[in-house]
Amino acid sequence: MASATHFTTLEESEAHPPLEAMVVRFAGDSGDGMQLTGGQFTLSTALAGNDLATFPDFPAEIRAPQGTTFGVSAFQINFGSTAIETAGDAPDVLIAMNPAALKVNVKSLRDGGLIIADEGEFTARNLAKAGYDSNPLEDDSLARWQLVKFNISQLTLDSVKPFGLGNKEALRCKNMWTLGLALWMFDRERGPIVDWLNTKFAKKPELAEANIAALNAGHAYGETVEIGAQVRRHHIDAAPAEPGLYRTVTGAEAISVGLVAGAQLAGLPMFFGGYPITPASAILHHLSRLKEYGITTFQAEDEIAAICSAIGASYAGQLGVTSSSGPGIALKGEAMGLAFITELPLVIVNSQRGGPSTGLPTKTEQSDLYQAVYGRNGDAPIPVVAARSPADAFDCAIEACRIATRYMTPVMLLTDGYIANAAEPWKVPDMADYAPFPVAFAPPAANDDPVQPFARNGDGARPWIKPGTVGLEHRIGGIEKAPGSGAIDYSPEAHAQMTRERLGKVAGIADSIPDQDVALGEASGKLAVVGWGSTFGPIHQAVRRARRKGQDVAHIHIRHIVPFPKNLGKLLKGYDRIIVPEMNSGQLKTILRDQFLVDARPLNKVSGQPFRIAEIETAIDEALAGQDPHPLGADATQLPEPESGFDPGRQAN
Repeated sequence: MASATHFTTLEESEAHPPLEAMVVRFAGDSGDGMQLTGGQFTLSTALAGNDLATFPDFPAEIRAPQGTTFGVSAFQINFGSTAIETAGDAPDVLIAMNPAALKVNVKSLRDGGLIIADEGEFTARNLAKAGYDSNPLEDDSLARWQLVKFNISQLTLDSVKPFGLGNKEALRCKNMWTLGLALWMFDRERGPIVDWLNTKFAKKPELAEANIAALNAGHAYGETVEIGAQVRRHHIDAAPAEPGLYRTVTGAEAISVGLVAGAQLAGLPMFFGGYPITPASAILHHLSRLKEYGITTFQAEDEIAAICSAIGASYAGQLGVTSSSGPGIALKGEAMGLAFITELPLVIVNSQRGGPSTGLPTKTEQSDLYQAVYGRNGDAPIPVVAARSPADAFDCAIEACRIATRYMTPVMLLTDGYIANAAEPWKVPDMADYAPFPVAFAPPAANDDPVQPFARNGDGARPWIKPGTVGLEHRIGGIEKAPGSGAIDYSPEAHAQMTRERLGKVAGIADSIPDQDVALGEASGKLAVVGWGSTFGPIHQAVRRARRKGQDVAHIHIRHIVPFPKNLGKLLKGYDRIIVPEMNSGQLKTILRDQFLVDARPLNKVSGQPFRIAEIETAIDEALAGQDPHPLGADATQLPEPESGFDPGRQAN
């Protein structure tokens, strides 16, 4: 056998660099199983060692008419051999299972990207439902992209025919056929998916066998059929990672586990009172499976009952937790005031979604910041902590538990629909690295001295008195109390002093939180991009790209919003310009102006979709050129500054 060795030259390697990342979007009808397909592709990608980030995009309707644009469900994953911070700006590959999925998603595909379409679903009826006058697979409307079409529906039916399934049941396997093709395209193992199918359908082995056959058929189709030069096998190397145990985690899972860890570090059993609401329901579902850790879960009849039950649990000596989304948080507002004035520990998780009212139930937004900071009657500030990613939600949940128990106060933990549903790799931490913060309940009275339920320690926190503790019987409730004794007291002096004490306690939390760091860049300079919550990924990538171009820009991301870190004001004043990208009409921007008198400028997006990296890159270029960020386009909203009337931000300039 003759053989030859060729050493690749530098010029050749630079001409054909290894593929570092790929963005794939699966899209179809809400009944096509796109979330399941994406979830299993994510599992195989994690096992391959790639870094990844996902973005599940659900329809808002419970069951929109099949084949319509209202019912399109999509799952996007960005995976690569380098650090992945976002789910990707524009997909490289779009797998469209019907015309509606193509119509809703094709404009997001990058120019020259690949469309894989199930032409079996492009019937006259389905084209009409999606609003197409002609078949886009046959005209020139898709000329900007590479198009590959074949009849996935019929190929699926053929692959499962031996199992005797009905037509409708057989077509449910086409997501597995599609997954098999995707696994072939990106050099993924089928074994873990086969194991999962056998477990899922253990009681119906014929369904497991049919789905496995469809999976194998899709893989074999890619391997044996010459689909076209566009569809070829791609290999992406594993991303570098520190040694350790990793798992893929969603934000809802990370919060749930973090709450359990926080309760353990406090030495308390935990009570979770919740009511189903998108996208917060998953926290209740996850916690209900963790009873062995001293977790009690209660699905209440409404939002008010849910939070009141959690307050009752805290009064009884457990760590009370509740969660909801914006509309439910609004209903919980009065009870939050009760937890604040009774000074009981409580963790409130707000998984934000588009509003107001029912708004966009399955889309992401950050528009509850004002609600979190100001949304109660009276002077009732509560600490606010914001998670920046699914994995970060674990540490933020522990931090919320620490603050609530140390300072005897309700705490709000902010996430959003993107964080709650998205997934990323998470290095499982060693809990020995976390300092415990055990709770000490007030001991029984040793003498006849009157009980002082509102006496305060060095943190300004009152004692936590368990009901039935000998000699510590006291009044508790929503009516104003006398300082120290807790007796009912309506006097101006008592109310003024108690108001100052409660506000001072919350402000004093700043003494036990870290100084604000700079996530990327220098501690002073021409421009700071300031964010909070799930904007971390796109901001970080945009700032990283800008700095590679030599631009003087830094990224600051705020976790503690109430109270702010003590050094934040001084840090912000070290920059010539500040822009604040957020998925609302400029709420953090206004709070920063109010608190620190800095000229923060907004970059707002309220389309129900996360920021793209390119949008923030453009805003950075404009800010460094002395311009305000311009409107982001049809899929976003740049709200103008008011020309008249009161605006707290304008008073700060």
